[in-house]
Amino acid sequence: MKGNQMEQMKLFQWINMVSFAVNDIVLYLDTHPMDQEAIAYFNHFREVRMHALKEYEDCYGPLTVDTAKPEQKWLWAMQPMPWEGGNC
Repeated sequence: MKGNQMEQMKLFQWINMVSFAVNDIVLYLDTHPMDQEAIAYFNHFREVRMHALKEYEDCYGPLTVDTAKPEQKWLWAMQPMPWEGGNC
C-alpha cells in the first residue's frame, strides 16, 4: 500500500473514532444536558473532529458535503470514497 494511501486510511480511521465519541456524548447529553464535564468533552472532540475533517479535505478532498467549500459543494461526490478500492 502506498504511503499516501496509508496516511489517508489512518486519517479516515481517526475521523471515524472521533465521530463515534462525538455521537456517543451527544446521546449522553440528551439525558444529562447540564453535565458541564460532558459538555466540555463534547466541545473538545467536536473541535478535534472538525480539525480532522478539514485536514482530510485539504489533503484528499471533502469527506462530507458539510465540509466542502461552497463553490465545490457537489464535487465531493465525484472523487473516490475512502472505502472504494478495498483500502479500508
